[in-house]
Amino acid sequence: MIFAAIDIGSNAMRLLFCRVFVVDGKAHFSKDELIRMPIRLGEDVFLNGKISDEKSIRLINALKGFHHLILSYGVVSYRAVATSAMRDASNGQELLQRIKNETNINLEIIDGKTEAALVFNNHIEEILNPNSAYMYVDVGGGSTELTLYYDKKVIVSKSFNIGTVRMVLDKVDKNEWDELKAWVKKNTNGIHPLSAIGSGGNINKIFKMSGKKETKHLSFDKLKGIYEMLNSYTVKERIERLGLKPDRADVIIHAAKIFLSVMKHADIEKVYVPQVGLSDGLVHDLYENYLKNK
Repeated sequence: MIFAAIDIGSNAMRLLFCRVFVVDGKAHFSKDELIRMPIRLGEDVFLNGKISDEKSIRLINALKGFHHLILSYGVVSYRAVATSAMRDASNGQELLQRIKNETNINLEIIDGKTEAALVFNNHIEEILNPNSAYMYVDVGGGSTELTLYYDKKVIVSKSFNIGTVRMVLDKVDKNEWDELKAWVKKNTNGIHPLSAIGSGGNINKIFKMSGKKETKHLSFDKLKGIYEMLNSYTVKERIERLGLKPDRADVIIHAAKIFLSVMKHADIEKVYVPQVGLSDGLVHDLYENYLKNK
């Protein structure tokens, strides 16, 4: 059976088709197709407080295409959510209704706490040591979600308005950084060893750039080395010499900075990169609801 998830972030929007099959009573999730559109709604919202007519039209046209693909795939069910940029947009609710009228997609604007819960719904902790402690770090264009997993359960989670697009636009308040630092130190005090689980397109790309295959983690020093390498290039050079997409080349350095900051304040030595995100969490949620309603 196939499920679909739409994730509209501050930098890009994604449509994931995921096939779920059961072997020996255990569900396995296999990505069939992932379509990514770099519309960057956050550019409008974080500068002007609302989504422009131009980007609204691009968003609606993309969602029309997504809806046709969902119908063609014949999915069991789908869910569409929007995060930080749509949360902050003064015309977010108005655009929500327009999307429903013009695309027939029921889009939800979710808060940071819901976003963090959905991201963590990937059950990544099941493939790691259940007796260890992990900080789930999901870095997006508009916000960063942190979830502390310890003693086999979620202890605490919080969303911060620190995101890569906000940083490109110099729209992150210093107080937000101070709050993140204080929150991380307070909630990880006395928890050692602690590892990170990294989520988001930028950490996935950084992991691929590291060339690591035998392990699914990056050390703090390795991540810092890649950050320093990226920082030595201009955005133009990252595109031309490193082959990064334009909408990745300017934000990737900021994502690395966020991860390094969290790891430093929590005394974390390594970050696991399972290459999953919000859309994967949505699919897990859809499948669990399917089982409940069978």
